Amino acid sequence: MVCGRRILVHDYSGHPFQVQLSRCLAERGNQVVHVHSESFQTPKGDLTERSDDPASFRIAGVRLGEVFQKDSFIRRRAQEIEIGRLVGAEIRRFRPEVVISSNAPLDTQAVILKAARAIGAKFVFWLQDIYSEAIARILPRKLPIVGGFVAKRYHKLEYDLLKDSDPIIAVTEDFLPILRRNGVSSRQVSVIENWAPLSDLIRVEHGRSRPTDGSVRAVYAGTLGYKHNPDILLSAAKALPVTIEVFSEGSVADSIARRAVDEGVTNLVVRPWVSFQELPGVLADSDILIVMLEADAGIFSVPSKVLTYLCFGKPVLAAVPNGNLAGRILVREQAGLVSEPGNHADFVINLRQLAERADLRERLGLNGRAYAERNFEIDAIADRFERVLRRLFLTELQAI
Repeated sequence: MVCGRRILVHDYSGHPFQVQLSRCLAERGNQVVHVHSESFQTPKGDLTERSDDPASFRIAGVRLGEVFQKDSFIRRRAQEIEIGRLVGAEIRRFRPEVVISSNAPLDTQAVILKAARAIGAKFVFWLQDIYSEAIARILPRKLPIVGGFVAKRYHKLEYDLLKDSDPIIAVTEDFLPILRRNGVSSRQVSVIENWAPLSDLIRVEHGRSRPTDGSVRAVYAGTLGYKHNPDILLSAAKALPVTIEVFSEGSVADSIARRAVDEGVTNLVVRPWVSFQELPGVLADSDILIVMLEADAGIFSVPSKVLTYLCFGKPVLAAVPNGNLAGRILVREQAGLVSEPGNHADFVINLRQLAERADLRERLGLNGRAYAERNFEIDAIADRFERVLRRLFLTELQAI
């Protein structure tokens, strides 16, 4: 056990499972500050301090003085650098022995690593996504003239940051060949797959009344962005009498809501994000839970919402690329039905199967819940993180 260390955990997005880890590390006798960006627009985890939190645990939200410009590349980059500076201020204030940073855009991560090094802290790159792989696929389409040059810049930046880190914690073994091809030593990398905070999520099992007309409700909850394929939801709503509820915000969510109205699709409804406290009720009272990734996302993005979904004993309807870890889990555990992102026909066929067969929904849902119960126990997960930290500090002592 790694006790008495000063640890700063940074999760740019403020997702549920990272803060669960921070709480667990604090309960084990470490001084832990959990930092997140309040300005980044995405569903959040339980980021309020609880009465039963240990005195050694603190949550620090950093906030810009303006609205985050998610859809403006130039302004967004400047804001991401500023968020890095705000996190850096927390690092200087707390003076941790180790910084664990996840989900940070590359410009943000660069500033955080520099701040950690400035106070002599170790730096753990918790690699959730390989951003430069996504940028290389998406940015040249968005910025035809300069996109390729910008993508090359971010490719170099990402791998420089990874090589300059101490250990790297990757969320899937799928990342290992990519890292090796780009000069990152395998000895530097540990793999710890993501999870969902099962004990927190199941505190509330139901939150909304069920439909009385026997209709089936399918839910998508989370961010809708470049790597998603919202058109597939519109196609499904047109084809089947299933109520599809989308809980999301932002320009993509607004666009699909307008299109549904314009095209007279009444069974596709877009609603605002719900809080972490309300999310269990929304998911538990659904019949089917939906996850989507664009084909270009491939293996570089592992949608953690799938892991949240599995906690609720509901079948997952997935449109994800062949080989993506989330899709492999669903197929292997028989917890959902999976189709390729661009294949609207197969997506509709899978949705029809789930809508028409309550027995299939129940079987797949139970399989998913069983997987969550076997794999999401936070103490076992924290043990794995502590082993990484123990090796890090043991190596430091041996070098003295």
